[in-house]
Amino acid sequence: MKRVAPSSLVRSSQVKRTKLEIPEYHLTPSNRNEEGEVVWPAPIAQIEKARDFINECVSAQERTLIVPDKDADGLTSGSILQRTLVLLGLDPSLVSVHLLQRAGNIHEGPEREKMASLKPSYIFVLDQGSRKSPPVIDLPHKALVIDHHYALDDDFPEGSTHVTACNSPPIATSSLLTYLICLELHEDVGPMCDWLCIMGTHGDLGNTLKWQPPFPDMTAAFKKYTKKAINEAVSLVNAPRRTASYSVKDAWDALASANSPAELLQNRQLLAARAEVNAEVERCTHTAPSFSSDGKIAVFRISSPAQIHPVIATRWSGHLQSAKLEVVLVANEGYLPGMVNFSCRVPRCARARSPPVNIIEVLKGVAERAADPTLRERLGESFARGHKEASGGIVPKKEFEELMAVLEVGRGGGGGVPTAKKEKTVGPKQSNTLMNYFDKKL
Repeated sequence: MKRVAPSSLVRSSQVKRTKLEIPEYHLTPSNRNEEGEVVWPAPIAQIEKARDFINECVSAQERTLIVPDKDADGLTSGSILQRTLVLLGLDPSLVSVHLLQRAGNIHEGPEREKMASLKPSYIFVLDQGSRKSPPVIDLPHKALVIDHHYALDDDFPEGSTHVTACNSPPIATSSLLTYLICLELHEDVGPMCDWLCIMGTHGDLGNTLKWQPPFPDMTAAFKKYTKKAINEAVSLVNAPRRTASYSVKDAWDALASANSPAELLQNRQLLAARAEVNAEVERCTHTAPSFSSDGKIAVFRISSPAQIHPVIATRWSGHLQSAKLEVVLVANEGYLPGMVNFSCRVPRCARARSPPVNIIEVLKGVAERAADPTLRERLGESFARGHKEASGGIVPKKEFEELMAVLEVGRGGGGGVPTAKKEKTVGPKQSNTLMNYFDKKL
C-alpha cells in the first residue's frame, strides 16, 4: 500500500511554512528580587555560600572529591573548579575525581561506596541533577551541589549546601554557574577557564548562543580561541560517554591536561570515540517514528549499546513539523539490560508555544493516566528527570511498555504516519520514504 504524506507532516515544497520566531535564549525574561535586581545566574545568597564553601575547603587542606557529570557541561564544570581550588592554594595531591559508572547516579549504593572509599572531607557534586536523598556518603563530610536541572527546594542530599540556576532564567549551565562563582575568587580564573566555560555552555545550549547580557562578555576569549576550535572540542569531549565502552575518563584526562581547546583536537582517544558514535548515530537515526493517539508525542525506538538516544532526539526535534506535536521521545532498548533509556526534546515547531511545553510534567501526566495507579512508583526515581525542555529517564522495559500503552502509540496518531519496525532503516531504493515529509535529510 502506497504511503500518503499526512496533512500534519508535509513537505515544505507543498505548503509555504510560516517562519517560526524563537526568542534568543539570552532574552528570556529574568526574575527580580524585592529590590528589583535581576536574580542571575542564581540567588546571590546561594552564590556567596558556595564561595564561602570553596574558601573553607582550601583553608582546611583536607581530602577533596569532585564528582562531575559525564558530559561537556559537567566535565568542564569539574575542571573549572579543580583549577580554581589549586589557584587558591589547595594542595593538588588532596584533590581527586569520581566519575560515575555507566547509568550510575550519586544516590546508588555502589557509587556511594566508591566515593566513601576515598574518605573525602569535602565533596563537590557538579551537574548531576538534583534529588532529595540521604547525605552524599555515610562518613562525616561537607558537600556542595552546583546544578541547573529542574529541582524543588528540598531536592538535594541531606546536609548539603547547594547553588542552583534552575529558578533564575535564562537558566545558566552548570559550567557557566561554576565559572561565575569562581571568577570572583582569583584573578587567574578568567584567563585560565574562560574557554572551559564556553565549551560547557555550548555543550548544553548550542553553539549559536549569543554571549550578551546577562551572559558574561566573552569577546576576549573568542579572540584567543576560535569558535570552530571550541565547538569541535565540545563534540570530542562529549563522545566518550556515548561509546559502548563508556570511556569518560578519556574525556576528563584530556581536559585536565589541556590549556586550550585546540589541544583537544588531536587527541586520538577522543577522535576514535567520536568516529564510533557517529557511525552508530547514522545506523539508527533513520528509524521511523510512531505517534501517540493524540499526535502530541513522537516515539522512536532504537537498540544500541551507545548512548545515542539524546543525539537522535535532538536531531529529530529540528525536523518534525506538526501543529499537535509537543515531545520527541527516543527510546533505546539496547543500552542497559532489562531497561529502556529514553531522551525527550521539545520539537522546534513547539518551542514558541504559550504556555511552554514542560516535558517533565507531560511525562508525569502520562504516567498518572495509567489504569494501574502503581505505574508512576514502579517507573522509579530515574523517570522524568532533567530539564523542562530536555528530559528523559531510565525505566524497566515492562513499565516502559505500559507507558506506551497509555499513550496508545501507533494507534492512529500523528496524522496516519505508519509505525516503523524497530531497527528498520529506510532503504535507498524506496522512493516514497519517511524522509520525503521533512525539510532536510538527517
